[in-house]
Amino acid sequence: MSQTQDGHPSFLQHHFSDVEQQRESAKLGMWLFLVTEILLFGGLFVFYAIYRAWHPEMFINAHTVVNIGMGTTNTIVLITSSVTMALAIRSMQLGKQSQTIWFLVSTLLLAGTFMVVKYFEYAHKFDLGQLPGKFYTFTGIEGTNPHVFFSAYFLMTGLHGIHVLIGMGIIVWLIIKTRAGMFSPQYYTHIEMTGLYWHLVDLIWIFLFPLFYLVG
Repeated sequence: MSQTQDGHPSFLQHHFSDVEQQRESAKLGMWLFLVTEILLFGGLFVFYAIYRAWHPEMFINAHTVVNIGMGTTNTIVLITSSVTMALAIRSMQLGKQSQTIWFLVSTLLLAGTFMVVKYFEYAHKFDLGQLPGKFYTFTGIEGTNPHVFFSAYFLMTGLHGIHVLIGMGIIVWLIIKTRAGMFSPQYYTHIEMTGLYWHLVDLIWIFLFPLFYLVG
């Protein structure tokens, strides 16, 4: 671990008194950010609940055209990616740089798999005309305003997908910095904070999956 001339670790920012204060401050900031994300998705869950209460039969009928197999696959993929992310953090705590990189790459590949599956799922719905709002042209669902279901579906899963893409970008940065030797058992805050973010992304999907794929 390199140090500055005054004996402090090189990764300790000047406005913190010690490493522990810096780490706890970063963790507090991340938790505050995650709270705002929960509020964002919480509002969308309320939107879903209201419209489902208004059109219960339509929501049940609409969910039958959603590909449960793809949704289940993506659920397994994301849960596995949370495991590999946690193992990456643990590996860095133990000072195993190469193992950390391997788990980060695994998490990245699993995230990419999630997005590829979602791409094919979206493409199929585009072809059938199962689109939100005025773009909805599908005629195979009984009930009033079936486009509302797909408006909620694309809004909530699409926003979740954006979060996955952002996480993938951060993980790529972590891989580069880990290879460069930026992190150590004494300093792995960036990896740990990314892990918290990634677990939230996983948790949100665990709620989205039953709401859209198992609603019946």
